Amino acid sequence: MKQIKNICIYCGSGHGRLPAYAEAARALARSLVKRNIGLVYGGASVGLMGVVADQVLQLGGRAVGVIPEALVRKEVAHHHLTELHVTQSMHERKTLMAELSDAFIALPGGLGTLEEHFEIWTWAQLGIHNKPCGLLNAEGYYDPLIAFLEHATAEQFVGRTHRAMLLVEQEADALLDLIADYQPPAVAKWVDKDET
Repeated sequence: MKQIKNICIYCGSGHGRLPAYAEAARALARSLVKRNIGLVYGGASVGLMGVVADQVLQLGGRAVGVIPEALVRKEVAHHHLTELHVTQSMHERKTLMAELSDAFIALPGGLGTLEEHFEIWTWAQLGIHNKPCGLLNAEGYYDPLIAFLEHATAEQFVGRTHRAMLLVEQEADALLDLIADYQPPAVAKWVDKDET
């Protein structure tokens, strides 16, 4: 596995019900800065997104935001980041976040967090990339999702190799250790018709 320089964090634009979710975001930020790993995230100043970015910046770390122009106009962009990339679309945003990152972690979040994380995990399954994908399961937030994924695996809609690609831990340092040690399984590499 190549050196992890930047990790993309997907997380909520809200804070969630429990204060522990924001504390998990701050703990992850501390762990990133301690390991000299840069943050790549959705570029907003609100919710857990703002919490993780603010903590990284307060500790002297690197925080790179990627946000669509439509959200900048809604005044949720974080304007004090190391870098802020403004894209024309959500698709462009997700592609750039993937290109800038060496790994991906989902903190607690809603539909956007789930959609982005499932897409990037699907790209790994298809061999589009071989970067690690993890869930930071703060306060057991993802327990029902993990149970469903085990069910989907038992029902043979998710392969065991692909299920094993998703790393899950409750503590930031433990998850980052798994990411550092990640060895991607052999999967057929996706070939884009434009590349042939």
